Amino acid sequence: VTHSIPACIGSMMINSKQLDNESPVSIFAVNKCYVTVQDGTFFDGSGFAALVREGYKVRSDVNITLEFRTTAVHGVLLGVSSAKVDAIGLEIVNGKVLFHVNNGAGRITATYEPRGTTSLCDGKWHKLQANKSKHRISLIIDGNLVQTDNPYTQSTSADTNNPIYVGGYPADVKQNCLTSKSSFRGCLRNLVLTKGQQAELFDLSRTFDLRGVFPHSCPGAEH
Repeated sequence: VTHSIPACIGSMMINSKQLDNESPVSIFAVNKCYVTVQDGTFFDGSGFAALVREGYKVRSDVNITLEFRTTAVHGVLLGVSSAKVDAIGLEIVNGKVLFHVNNGAGRITATYEPRGTTSLCDGKWHKLQANKSKHRISLIIDGNLVQTDNPYTQSTSADTNNPIYVGGYPADVKQNCLTSKSSFRGCLRNLVLTKGQQAELFDLSRTFDLRGVFPHSCPGAEH
């Protein structure tokens, strides 16, 4: 076995003596245990998860679905970029969800703004679907559809070749379709990227870089 156990361990005794786990000699990637937990991945607001080291190619079409839960009004959800301008980005800014796409000719944005007293930063689960089909983009939050016009109809392919960054991104990495630098704080689950008929569910415990992110369980409420 070469990986750590995704679990809580307590009341450990060695030779009838209880170990003090409150003041360890050293500690690495160990978080507190929660009284109540839910499925998902917990982001503590300081880091990110990086997927597809060799680079993800968005090209003409992609459909992104995920569920999120947060009490923060700012936070990066997902970004895929290129060294040039082509990119896509999903983020929460001032309590709104923004889906940005640049196929090379210029950035377009679909914005979902909650109405009335409704908040997306209420600590409850919300379902998000972001769709790019050639030059058209749409955003569906909890079943509510937002579409936007694109003046750059001739430009249809986002030629990205960088990793998928979830919940944030490193300071030295350029993201052409994100305005926020704030790492996401909260929980994410069921991240699926679909191209054509091929749907890929991303397991956030199988990333090549993970900072401030705890797969397998979310606290039942913000702690």
